Amino acid sequence: MRAFKARRLITQVLHWTTGVLLYLLLSVDDRIFGVLGWAFVVSGGALCLLWLCLGLLNKGPGPALDGVLRKAHPWLSRGMYLLLGWAVVALAAGAVARPLPGPEPRTALLVLGAAALFHAIFHLWRHTALRDGALRRIIPAKLHKYL
Repeated sequence: MRAFKARRLITQVLHWTTGVLLYLLLSVDDRIFGVLGWAFVVSGGALCLLWLCLGLLNKGPGPALDGVLRKAHPWLSRGMYLLLGWAVVALAAGAVARPLPGPEPRTALLVLGAAALFHAIFHLWRHTALRDGALRRIIPAKLHKYL
């Protein structure tokens, strides 16, 4: 149980750190990489590594979600991790002057940002419309009283 709590806390910290860094990166000129970009690469890379080594933290969509969304839920989660991994690798490769073939790193960040926005809206909808406590999984326990 203690290992699960530690993993959950690490996942929460990396999730929110990566999200904030993503939107900070999207708000600055793409020629400015520096510490902000490397922080995103490290936190996003650590989150992806955690997923690759230990799998998804959530153990399913919960009973309130049904139908197509229930079946799609784990695949949507995996898709988010794949987009994050693509953005991390593209940004790191571009930073060391070895850009990947295909879209620019900025495009990868924009695609990830759009997907993250839909991800947030989906979980806000789940938490408010389905009342399944979806936000409690990713928000630290000390903040649950505000949900």
